[in-house]
Amino acid sequence: MKLDFDVDIDLANRDLLLDKLPRYINASQEKDGDLTKHNSGVYLQNIPKYPIQNISTIPYDEAEERGYFKIDLLNNGIYNGIENETHLDKLLETEVNWSLFEHKEIVEQLAHISNHFAIIEQHPPKSIEQLAMILAMIRPGKRHLVGKSWKVIEDNVWIKPNDGTYFFKKSHSYGYALAIIVQLNLLCED
Repeated sequence: MKLDFDVDIDLANRDLLLDKLPRYINASQEKDGDLTKHNSGVYLQNIPKYPIQNISTIPYDEAEERGYFKIDLLNNGIYNGIENETHLDKLLETEVNWSLFEHKEIVEQLAHISNHFAIIEQHPPKSIEQLAMILAMIRPGKRHLVGKSWKVIEDNVWIKPNDGTYFFKKSHSYGYALAIIVQLNLLCED
């Protein structure tokens, strides 16, 4: 039974969590005909594994088809500089200075959009919703929306492409947009 969802957990340092887990198995992937360790995926349930390497004997995409559940534990440097949960809440609640997205030297410091100033320049965001839509547009499946009006983008950006091209789900886009806002407000603190 295939599970049709994806869990990504962003961490300042994934190894700190892995060290505390009593047991996990690294996901694997096929690369150039070889089975290699997946960059971020782990299984918390029993799955066939190579015991010395502690990686699954089943590539993650095939394991998903068989009903195994991979969790991606992602290192995310955005959390560096955040002191505690109260500080994070303050950064999330701080009013965003949307005009900062007009400055290339600022955008280049922001995760996920640092190499996409040309798109930001065409579509300067004025809300979390618009920033989330930009994050979706930088993916191949929605790149065709760049240069369109915000109305056209809004009407089409969350529709799954029929041709299988990679696109960003709305939930991912909003999560990443909030992370960018935290990072921007952290830069403003400094």
